Amino acid sequence: MNEPFKQSDESFLHIENWQTLNPNLIAGFTTRNGGVSNSPFQTLNLGLHVADEKDLVIENRETLANKLDVSLRNWVSGEQVHQANIAIIKDKDKGKGSVDYNGSIKGTDGLITNKKDVLLTAFYADCVPLFFFDPVSGYIGIAHAGWKGTVSRIAEKMVQAFQNVGVMPENLFIVIGPCISQSVYEVDHNVVGHNDDEMRQRVTIQQKNNRYLLDLKQLNVEILLQSGVLRHNIEVTNYCTYNDEELFFSHRRDKGRTGRMLGFLGFKK
Repeated sequence: MNEPFKQSDESFLHIENWQTLNPNLIAGFTTRNGGVSNSPFQTLNLGLHVADEKDLVIENRETLANKLDVSLRNWVSGEQVHQANIAIIKDKDKGKGSVDYNGSIKGTDGLITNKKDVLLTAFYADCVPLFFFDPVSGYIGIAHAGWKGTVSRIAEKMVQAFQNVGVMPENLFIVIGPCISQSVYEVDHNVVGHNDDEMRQRVTIQQKNNRYLLDLKQLNVEILLQSGVLRHNIEVTNYCTYNDEELFFSHRRDKGRTGRMLGFLGFKK
């Protein structure tokens, strides 16, 4: 499997193929490196909703904004409540959540826009980043899919939201970004029970004591295929937030006391 993410800076990976398709597109995922936060958030924590010092998080965000050449005033983020609600982002939404978590778009885990000079952002530390791009219409989107969002089919609801604004599913390109991998993601029946038997066989490996290894990446692929997205338009990263400790924070590996990476997607004017 080809790796969709390429690293050209210590602080972030970028989706090379998409930026080749449209040189004005900024698409990527940050690492844990190149910031100023202290342990256990060292160093490039970008999440304002963890117990890091707010001033340091803002400094980290400003540093990244300068590298991406997109003002922090143009960032937009959702509240991320592990649900499947989606917002269509307009110019008036610029800056929501950029310097204050309480200013994030409430109850939202998915963002879609066709506006230029807006950077869609979402935060991760094992959950699945879903990136969407339609080169025909210019619509883009990002979603935060933990296990709750995944089984609530946020991937399908994103596709439906794109359809509602005139995007055809077969035109969508999708990248599934760094998250926890199946080999280290053990869950119980309460999690896998949200899927039918056929789906469980495709995305889980049964362990002892009614435990399962769940492949969140593949589960999202299956949901996208059921939603009309073409398989050759879906790319999946090889990176694992749990195993690639030198690059990423991991909520599970770090026992909840850790920082957050940022998924970002937008156009330069």
